[in-house]
Amino acid sequence: MASENSARDRHVVKVGVSDQSQLPSLRDWLLGQQGVEVVQTPGTPGTGEQGALDVLTVLAGSSGLVAAIKVLPEFIRSRRSGFRIEATVRGEKITLDATNVKDMMPILERLLDD
Repeated sequence: MASENSARDRHVVKVGVSDQSQLPSLRDWLLGQQGVEVVQTPGTPGTGEQGALDVLTVLAGSSGLVAAIKVLPEFIRSRRSGFRIEATVRGEKITLDATNVKDMMPILERLLDD
């Protein structure tokens, strides 16, 4: 029964990056967090688009997901300027970059707490 409850309590966040060459590094960075599962999946093209960029699907319980999200500012700062991460939490898209990460993190955390 415990495994059924833990599976039900897991949250999903979709994460994309502005530089696809950084996607494997971000995946590894996130996998370094305890209780986090990360799967790289092909993106879904929008209407009229011929292709889409790969995304990471991050699965974890609330505490694991918050811990994984909290490492994103450090990851962003370690990349070249202009690097962005787009996270989708419960249908809400949040774009994080070096200029707004301090302002956006509380919003992202609040979305995870709901």
